[in-house]
Amino acid sequence: MARTREHERLDLAARRMENWQRWGPYLSERQWGTVREDYSDNQDAWAYFPHDHARSRAYRWGEDGLLGLCDRECRLCFCFAFWNGRDPILKERLFGLSGPEGNHGEDVKECYYYLDSTPTHSYMQALYKYPLREFPYQHLIDENARRSLRDPEFELIDTGIFADGQYVDCQVEYAKRSPNDVLIRLQVSNRGQSHAHLHVLPQWWFRNTWTWNCTHEGCTPRPSMQLAENRIAARHATLGQWLMAVDFEQADPQYWFTENETNPHRHPGIPTTGTFYKDAFHRRLIVGDLTATNPRMNGTKVAGVLALDLAPGETRSVRARMCDIQEAPVDWFGSEFDAVFQQRRGDADEFYHHVLPANMDTQHQLTARTAYAGLLWSKQFYHYVVQDWIDGDANYPAPTEVRRQGRNHDWGHLFNRDVISMPDKWEYPWYAAWDLAFHMIPLARLDPEFAKQQLILFLREWYMHPNGAIPAYEWALSDVNPPVHAWACWNVYLQTKQSGNPDRDFLARTFQKLLLNFTWWVNRKDPDGHNVFSGGFLGLDNIGVFDRSKPMPTGGRLHQADATAWMAFYCGTMLEMALELAANDVAYADMASKFFEHYLAIANAMNALHTSGLWDQEDGFYCDYLHYNDQAIPLRVRSLVGLIPLCTPVLIEEHQIAQLPGFRKRMEWYLQNRSEMGRFMNYMTQAKTPEGLASDPHGVRLLALPSTDRLRRLLQVMLDTDEFLSPFGIRSLSARHASRPFVFDMDGVREEIRYVPGESDSYMFGGNSNWRGPIWFPINYLIIESLRKYHRFYGDSFSIECPTGSGQHCNLAQVADELERRLTLLFLPDASGHRPCHGGQALYRDAADWRDLVLLYEYFDGNTGRGLGASHQTGWTALVATMLENQARHSALFGPSNGASNGVDGAVTVPTMESPSYP
Repeated sequence: MARTREHERLDLAARRMENWQRWGPYLSERQWGTVREDYSDNQDAWAYFPHDHARSRAYRWGEDGLLGLCDRECRLCFCFAFWNGRDPILKERLFGLSGPEGNHGEDVKECYYYLDSTPTHSYMQALYKYPLREFPYQHLIDENARRSLRDPEFELIDTGIFADGQYVDCQVEYAKRSPNDVLIRLQVSNRGQSHAHLHVLPQWWFRNTWTWNCTHEGCTPRPSMQLAENRIAARHATLGQWLMAVDFEQADPQYWFTENETNPHRHPGIPTTGTFYKDAFHRRLIVGDLTATNPRMNGTKVAGVLALDLAPGETRSVRARMCDIQEAPVDWFGSEFDAVFQQRRGDADEFYHHVLPANMDTQHQLTARTAYAGLLWSKQFYHYVVQDWIDGDANYPAPTEVRRQGRNHDWGHLFNRDVISMPDKWEYPWYAAWDLAFHMIPLARLDPEFAKQQLILFLREWYMHPNGAIPAYEWALSDVNPPVHAWACWNVYLQTKQSGNPDRDFLARTFQKLLLNFTWWVNRKDPDGHNVFSGGFLGLDNIGVFDRSKPMPTGGRLHQADATAWMAFYCGTMLEMALELAANDVAYADMASKFFEHYLAIANAMNALHTSGLWDQEDGFYCDYLHYNDQAIPLRVRSLVGLIPLCTPVLIEEHQIAQLPGFRKRMEWYLQNRSEMGRFMNYMTQAKTPEGLASDPHGVRLLALPSTDRLRRLLQVMLDTDEFLSPFGIRSLSARHASRPFVFDMDGVREEIRYVPGESDSYMFGGNSNWRGPIWFPINYLIIESLRKYHRFYGDSFSIECPTGSGQHCNLAQVADELERRLTLLFLPDASGHRPCHGGQALYRDAADWRDLVLLYEYFDGNTGRGLGASHQTGWTALVATMLENQARHSALFGPSNGASNGVDGAVTVPTMESPSYP
């Protein structure tokens, strides 16, 4: 039963009765510099389509804009453009450095914030801070070019351009009166002490699908826009007829028209058909070329033009509206306009009041709601038809053989044309399969139907490779990411079950397709057939001694602790899914037996192959082994690679076993005939019950890679503040490697891994992310989830010092709570008002219009908590919302979690601990 007005809209959308999700923030923040737009022979996407081309060159596969929106097929787009009278170009899109330009890879150089959104996007709000001085494009390029890998990135805020308030806040809001009537409001606030002069251009345009002479799905004839009675009348072959208008507040309406086509004077050789071009508004407003726009007032791109003059502290509104011609209002900007915004904002508050626990304080609510807003704003229309992209278009030069055998040539079946959850719509405006799996955990709290459909999508035959591989990301579709898709499917299913509406059809659909992916892993990533896996870099970029996606520089073969543990993790999840499905269909019991036995085989190899498997008894830790010249050489690096085995617990309910006699018989055979496995792993161990009955129907059994003794040894290292435990969560590399780097020196090959808490100092995988010290949310989340599973089995019988050496013993649920609490501290203001994620920037602490702005970064400094990498990666970092909700519910049941310390006015205090010294 629907619970709020927004839940009612979600229900109507899910039942395809009203298309409330037809319009949304599906417009990318960056289309230039992507693989999709790269038609070069040398596969240099950044050089082929740079930022300087974006204003004047039509895109082939998508569009971008500044905090804009479009329909779910990206046919008609909208965003605001700005000009402060000083910039050399119109501000239509966010600026940033390409991969080669940034000293740590691609990097957006703007200040923008996703503030609010409902799941149907019936209400959305975002903020852009626009400097009134000339935007320092060249300064940002030059300074970052000067800096090395050992230097931090140089950001827009570092230029001092915001220091004296010489900027305007541009707050964009969207509210839907109906699925096909979208109201748009911009509130511009002058934050300085001087008058601000600003041009604002609300603009609509059609995505160019007609220039290329393409024939695949989504290619349409040229649409049209024209002025009719002070309204813009738009016609599209599949979208239909739409009306758009800008409120000029009694001033004479001023609309400019042009075509969304390439300017051939800037880009000779690129197909174009018209005489007016994409950069017309820039040329007319900034260059002063009055001939740039179409005097006949028609085209495929249009802008309303307003000149604002704002006194110090003044706020002015700009209003616009777009609707299906069948829903044209009588009064476009009357009293109803603001009433709709008030109603939809109220609906958003009502929805989140229902979703978020009632006992969350103001700062926790702000952080959780910001996380959800970023997650919802990061949906994007994504279009990439690989075979057509490889073959090129009829009016382009034919591709060379180099291109035909280049990037992604073996993925010709792939046909992407969907709205997809992105890691970051500027730095990662393309899906990443393992990122998306984590996105779905918090997204399922808001819109379980969308979460389920996203997970199903990646298993469909036009996504999944015929060999069973799941596409990784557009730069290399065949790269191997951790196999977390099954885990995401299982967790989303469990959320539907907890809500009282278990979607078993979803579980069965995904299970069947996951069987293909699992088989691909077994056949492709276990070359020796010993159940020890070598999966490549596994999404962890530079964590290893070597680039694990390439042959070893010494020769030989690498057996990976994380790849092998991930496969046990995969097996365990498939086992849980099969047992759940077997409750209604006994045929799945055989699959449960298959995954049970496969889990045991992997666990045995992990712990005992060649005597010790991938466990290093001397170090008390799992690690990769290099097999070379009949030697098995442990690479004794203390990193997340050796902690992934922690994330493999499987809890099997006694009542499930009792209902499946075939599975029970097979399990008991293994318990009797493979009892030696229990020396190294938790092997279907039975929990002690209050009654002391081994077969208590309410009991559980534990299956996990590490034995109880090995689990304890791993946790002692993980919870050591001189190793993994930071004030803000678990580091990706032990801090002991700061003073004791791991050095590999053999046969003339010398490599070193040193703890680097912040930005990467390695070019491995481009140097644009770092797993050699910082804190990452996805693995932290899996560790926390696993600790809670262990606690459900062990209860209070298993306790451990937390932190190691503190004398304070905690059960594993308390350890999980403490890790969760530390991670949330990244975004909460301390007693001075500083949020660690902001890295000491005074503006975020002191300025009223910055104080409540929170950025959810890609990863975080292992010492200070400063946010690093993609500043808007509110995909997997949105897991903080899940953690905050867990904390609130736990607090409501049991009181504050272990070690919590509340400061004044909702501020929090960082845990007191003595940090190690770093060179």
